[in-house]
Amino acid sequence: MRTSDFEYDLPVELIAQDPLPDRAASRLLVLDRSSGEVKHDLFRNIVGYFRPGDVLVINDSRVSSFRLRGRRPSGAAVEALFLECVHGVTFRALMKPGRRLHTGDRIAFGGGLTGTIVSREEDGSRLVELSADEGDLMSAIGREAEAPLPPYIRKPLQAKERYQTVYSAVDGSSAAPTAGLHFTADKLREVEDAGVRIARITLHVGASTFRPVRAESLEEHRLTGERFTISAEAADTISQAAGRVFAVGTTSTRALEAAAESPGTVAPMDGQTDLFIRPGHEFRIVKGLVTNFHMPRSTLFVLVAAFAGREKLLRAYSEAVRERYRFLSLGDAMLVV
Repeated sequence: MRTSDFEYDLPVELIAQDPLPDRAASRLLVLDRSSGEVKHDLFRNIVGYFRPGDVLVINDSRVSSFRLRGRRPSGAAVEALFLECVHGVTFRALMKPGRRLHTGDRIAFGGGLTGTIVSREEDGSRLVELSADEGDLMSAIGREAEAPLPPYIRKPLQAKERYQTVYSAVDGSSAAPTAGLHFTADKLREVEDAGVRIARITLHVGASTFRPVRAESLEEHRLTGERFTISAEAADTISQAAGRVFAVGTTSTRALEAAAESPGTVAPMDGQTDLFIRPGHEFRIVKGLVTNFHMPRSTLFVLVAAFAGREKLLRAYSEAVRERYRFLSLGDAMLVV
């Protein structure tokens, strides 16, 4: 399929720049994928769309990446997104301006933090050794680091925990599984009180998930593998669902579909997936999807189009634009049933 088939007009002023004070206060667009009917609601009412016997699958990965801003000895500004700790005090980072940074360069990040570039990797990332002038390195990082927000969010969060889900538990993600940002602890209890079981799985979000699809056809685009884990307990809960399985987010969806043994049955797994879900994919596990509004031409938008139907999704997005929904990571929610 052509990548241009997954384009839509997103007014820049609709890209949410701040989270709402109340996580569950977001708007909720509900799309019936059979009829294409659209309803407008609030996320706090989402439990009313579930039924006893349904299973809600959440991704408990926690964002462990962080952003630091610094300067080279020349005074030139440097921005670094630290993706993971490789070992000890050595981290893998994406750095700007990449072409001007070389092995051996030192960057002063402020707050007594200093980085030395150890090597450049094949994917363009750098290995960087971090050190702190005083005290514990991780404490210094905690004080100085910004949440690793996408570039379309132009100001730092006042409270970094707002870029974590309330159920995040396992460090490893480069970005938040943002569909889950709408849930509060009270809302999850309300889900269970309604007779819906909650299954926790883990998929660590990598940077490639959010890269735009630049190839002319979807078949030419490749995703980098992302680590995921589905425990035996979670697999049993999902496979024995008396009702529908709802995935919270595209990350949960990819993990579930990658682990599908047969329609309705998920295998326990601990591995990687590079599954790129696009139209034509036969969904064997997921029957309902809680998601956010995604960038045009993104793998996330393509996944939701595969689940909901491309034309129905484009019409729903057009209505969301007309109704001035808040888009992308910190924006409003969507439920596809």
